[in-house]
Amino acid sequence: MSGGKTERLSGTEGVARAAEILRSGGTVAFPTETVYGLGANALDSEAVAKIFAAKERPGWDPVIAHVADREMVSRVAEVPAAAELLMERFWPGPLTLLLPRTVEVPDSVTAGRPLVGVRMPRHEMALALIREAGVPLAAPSANRFGRTSPTTAEHVLEDLDGRIDAILDGGPTSVGVESTVIGPSEDGEGWVMYRPGGVSLEELQAVVGVGNVDVFRPAEFVRPPESLPSPGVGIRHYAPRARLVLVFEPSRKKVAARLSLVETIGALTEQTDEIGVMLPEGWEASRAALVYRWGAWGDAEALARRLFAGLRELDERGAKVIICPVPEMDGIGEAMRDRLRKAAREK
Repeated sequence: MSGGKTERLSGTEGVARAAEILRSGGTVAFPTETVYGLGANALDSEAVAKIFAAKERPGWDPVIAHVADREMVSRVAEVPAAAELLMERFWPGPLTLLLPRTVEVPDSVTAGRPLVGVRMPRHEMALALIREAGVPLAAPSANRFGRTSPTTAEHVLEDLDGRIDAILDGGPTSVGVESTVIGPSEDGEGWVMYRPGGVSLEELQAVVGVGNVDVFRPAEFVRPPESLPSPGVGIRHYAPRARLVLVFEPSRKKVAARLSLVETIGALTEQTDEIGVMLPEGWEASRAALVYRWGAWGDAEALARRLFAGLRELDERGAKVIICPVPEMDGIGEAMRDRLRKAAREK
């Protein structure tokens, strides 16, 4: 851990200073289009260990290596022909590929597994930082392990101030949920989507074929395993301090969902007054003490962008219980449902 005050950096000079810290084995939080990541030299095991210490992240959970160009990819992974189409279509962007690792990659990055997650972010400041540092950056989300992911520099400092060397402030992130993670299937003929994210299942299927992407179901990971097959598949994750209560409406009818929300608020108000609500625009939340105006119910991108910010704000305002309707739309809606289900689990 840093042990001192976390430097807050910005602009071109901030990128240069952050790169200097990374080259010297330090830790820097930086923005991507998805969420803020906590970066260190992915080829330096001692530097990577500082990420795990700052986040209090268990060693069985692998992290993603972020790169700025194809030459840098070759330092961390071998690229099968099947991955070329996906890189061409989605990089730079919110897609992480699990690829065969090189000998340069420390075991800590992959949790000892033979595949390493690799991503080229679609964020100019992130790319500038990686280029300036000259090394791939190992970078999980920049928060305490299991907590709500950060989408602003302020969120990072809430969790990690004094525990990391610096933060590079690039403003709010644009996607708001982490990257999609996919890896090769066991037979090598297709792909497995381990985590939904900024690239949807439908977009992946349009490139590799509808029958060539399976969806991973992590139900077996009730207790910490020896190692996870991918970042982001742990059972409880992304959680606020408050207890999270989800309101589902399988019919996808907005009126029914609104009624379910009001009924849930009423039932929980009898138990506590300190209730927070993730409230879509135009919805009512009678008797709710704390409201976060989330966004238009039909605008999946806006809801995803503000999801983690809303959970964090309601936490900071003192909510003991947060009630959240679950978006049923396709695309990035799938990623939101994944995050909310994991955040609502008790363990």
